[in-house]
Amino acid sequence: MNGMKVTSQAIVVSILMLTSATTAGSQATTLTQKLSQETQARGYWADTSGLTWAAKDSDKAVSWDGAMKYCRKLRLAGYSDWRLPTIVELRDIYDAGLETPGRAGYGKGRPFTWHVKGGLFLRDHEWSSARGLDDRGHPTGFAWYFDFNSGEAFNYDEPSASKRALCVRRASE
Repeated sequence: MNGMKVTSQAIVVSILMLTSATTAGSQATTLTQKLSQETQARGYWADTSGLTWAAKDSDKAVSWDGAMKYCRKLRLAGYSDWRLPTIVELRDIYDAGLETPGRAGYGKGRPFTWHVKGGLFLRDHEWSSARGLDDRGHPTGFAWYFDFNSGEAFNYDEPSASKRALCVRRASE
């Protein structure tokens, strides 16, 4: 092998390193699944920034206006002050290293994993509270949403399109 001497000790070390990496990945998946189960049972997740998130997004796809209304009407964990999050708040709970179970696609969707903290159960892209603004600061026909698969925010030109509503509240409110 290119003049390199491979010893049995080197092979054993390589196997141990591979086993270690596989075990660490499996433990991370198990921890994510356990957090997801706990979050779903409780109905919400409190992050370290002082925000409390609904454990799952809206069951159905809604327009941007529908998402705003959905969060305003949400009654969960004894609170009624839920709202649609900002794009920055959504970005803050994205984690490319996590694979949290959810669903994606039409109808009930198919099993899918999203890169989201807290074990939140997502079904699609999530609307933010942000609307696009024109040069005078007036709202345009654009609305922002976040993709927890790619980790990117998008300014969408059709706020009547269907996305999901993931609601949040400030824990101290």
